[in-house]
Amino acid sequence: MSKLEVIVLNEEDAKIAEGCGADRLELVSAIQEGGLTPDYQVIESVINAVSIPVQVMLRPHSKSFTYLDSELSDMIKQVETFHQIGVQGIVFGALTIDGELDKPSLEQILEAAQGQSVTFHRAIDVSNNPLNLYEELYQSNVKIDRVLTSGGETGVLEGVMTINEMLKIEKKGGPIIMPGSGLTVENIEEIHEELRAREYHFGSGVRMDNSYLSGIDPYKMKTVKSIISN
Repeated sequence: MSKLEVIVLNEEDAKIAEGCGADRLELVSAIQEGGLTPDYQVIESVINAVSIPVQVMLRPHSKSFTYLDSELSDMIKQVETFHQIGVQGIVFGALTIDGELDKPSLEQILEAAQGQSVTFHRAIDVSNNPLNLYEELYQSNVKIDRVLTSGGETGVLEGVMTINEMLKIEKKGGPIIMPGSGLTVENIEEIHEELRAREYHFGSGVRMDNSYLSGIDPYKMKTVKSIISN
């Protein structure tokens, strides 16, 4: 049975998603920019409203996945505050200006996380070589729990071949591969049949009109949950 992670923007989203079978939530703000760090007040309201794990996006801007020292310092302080208010996990990724893994920044964030669950997000998909970066995460023994990826493509359907290669490394002990981007009720059965991933990440694909301007659709949620439970 595969797990279902769902993007939520607020407390209402979170309650509906949990009620419809989500196993974990990813809380973000500014979804039109790909997702940025939410306000502390929103974070607290969401984690107090649900009993399932909540992963909080740690991303100060949408310009790139490369961060200045001052930005990294601010993010470290944010992670420490997350820990104090009860956040169970963070979603983070960092690249060098050359498109490689920024391991020093990642290690500093992991240290500040104090054991919180960590997802390396789709920064991997705009790196020079997503498969190589995933291999590096595995070989370097950084304490990443999972990697959210579309296999370096705009959507999972297009990145299936690369994701399958990542899943081979996962079986050796690598971080959990969580396919995400472009997943819908219409394509998840085909994708799940091909990948049999342990976790899947849904955003607009489980919303009415496939739009973040609309609420989460209980029918879509339950349909997806049923498919990935087989």
